[in-house]
Amino acid sequence: MSSKNDMKLGLFIVCAGLVILLGKLGVFGFLGRALWPLLLLLPGLFLHALVFGRRLTPAALVPAGILTVYGLLFGLCNTWGWGLMAYLWPMLPLGVAVGLYEYSLFVSPRSGGLTAGAVILGIISLVLMFFSLLGTGIMYVLGAVLVLGGIWLIVGRSGGRNKWNRGW
Repeated sequence: MSSKNDMKLGLFIVCAGLVILLGKLGVFGFLGRALWPLLLLLPGLFLHALVFGRRLTPAALVPAGILTVYGLLFGLCNTWGWGLMAYLWPMLPLGVAVGLYEYSLFVSPRSGGLTAGAVILGIISLVLMFFSLLGTGIMYVLGAVLVLGGIWLIVGRSGGRNKWNRGW
C-alpha cells in the first residue's frame, strides 16, 4: 500500500472511532433529542424557498406552512418543556390554516372559499388558543391592559382637556 492510501485508511479509522466514542457518550442522542424539530422546520422553509423561486407549484405551500408552524411549535415545546402543549395545542389547526392561506394567495384563479376557510380555521384556532391560555398568567396581563385602557379613556389623549364636554 502507498503512504497516501495508508493516510486515508488511518483517517477513516480515526473518524470511525470518534463516531463510536461520541455515540457511546450520548452526544448523538442529545443532538437527536434537542434538534429533531429541525427535521420539520427545515423542509418547510425549503419548500417555501422552492415555491418562491418558482421551482414548485403553489400547492407545495400547504405542506410548507404546516411543516413550518409545527417545526416552530415542537421546537418551542422541546426547548421549554412539553407541558406547554397543554396550552399550545390550538397551534396544530393553525398550521393547516397557514398552509391553506398561503396556497390561497398564490393559486390562480383565486378561490374565495379557500381563503375564507383558511381564515375561519385560523380564527377558530386563535380563539381556542385564547381560551386555552385563560387558565394561565395571561389573565393578569389582560387585567392590566384593561385597567390601563380604562385609565387612558378616563384621562383622555388630549393632555388634560375635558374631551367629554366637546359634544359629538
